Amino acid sequence: MAYTTLVSTRQLVAHLDDPTWVILDSQHDLMNRAFGREAYAVGHVPGARFISIDDDLADHASKGRGRHPLPPPAALGAVFSRLGIDAGKQVVVYDGASGSSAARTWWCLRWLGHRNVAILDGGIPLWKAEGRPLATDTPAWQPTLFQVQPDDDMKIETPAVLAQIGATDSRVIDARAPERYDGSAETIDPVGGHIPGALNRFWKANLDAEGKFKTAGQLRSEFSALPGSLQPGQLIHQCGSGVTACHNLLAMEIAGLPGGKLYPGSWSEWCSDTTRPVATGRG
Repeated sequence: MAYTTLVSTRQLVAHLDDPTWVILDSQHDLMNRAFGREAYAVGHVPGARFISIDDDLADHASKGRGRHPLPPPAALGAVFSRLGIDAGKQVVVYDGASGSSAARTWWCLRWLGHRNVAILDGGIPLWKAEGRPLATDTPAWQPTLFQVQPDDDMKIETPAVLAQIGATDSRVIDARAPERYDGSAETIDPVGGHIPGALNRFWKANLDAEGKFKTAGQLRSEFSALPGSLQPGQLIHQCGSGVTACHNLLAMEIAGLPGGKLYPGSWSEWCSDTTRPVATGRG
């Protein structure tokens, strides 16, 4: 059976010794670049391989494209090859923050054509709370050949986002916290506010009280209740730097509403050019 959205802790523990499964630890802290590797060293799911949002999934040589610019497909494919991922592997990604960074890894693999990738629902906090096994060693694995087949219909760049302002056939969904969206308390980027016309769907709204994803029915109802009557494929998802926006894309996939596009540069790219319009308030 292939998993493409979520895997439970019960399902994962049954496959810890399965050579066809690759487990990726994607723990990340935006304000502490060393956090992920340090957390991995303290304790991770047995057999998990660490993947860095900053070092593996962002091209910092690319200027003016936001805080976490997407690497070129070939470079990203080389990362996945190094991690031992090929077409025959089921990939499971987890983090320590309810999928907020793991969803970026999930999206990147899907962008390059690998569909059998899922998030560990509840992440490592739930894994630990249930008394599941932990390891501190770095496992050995064999690199392989990841076949790069990018689907560029899954993303959209700044000129197209700018062109759609005021249009009736697309809408931007902003995954940032409400105070960053409305500009009342911006603590990360130099400018607060949002892309004109964008709706705010804070990524944490996808979660239940235990930090797991809400049911497919709940998510479908909530996303369908957003203002407007657009189809999922007409929605453009953004956040601060194209990371938590992937959480909304995953939630929509769980809800049976696939097809949304990611704006990888997101607000950190948008606000880097003062000629681009900015809206504030709840609108």
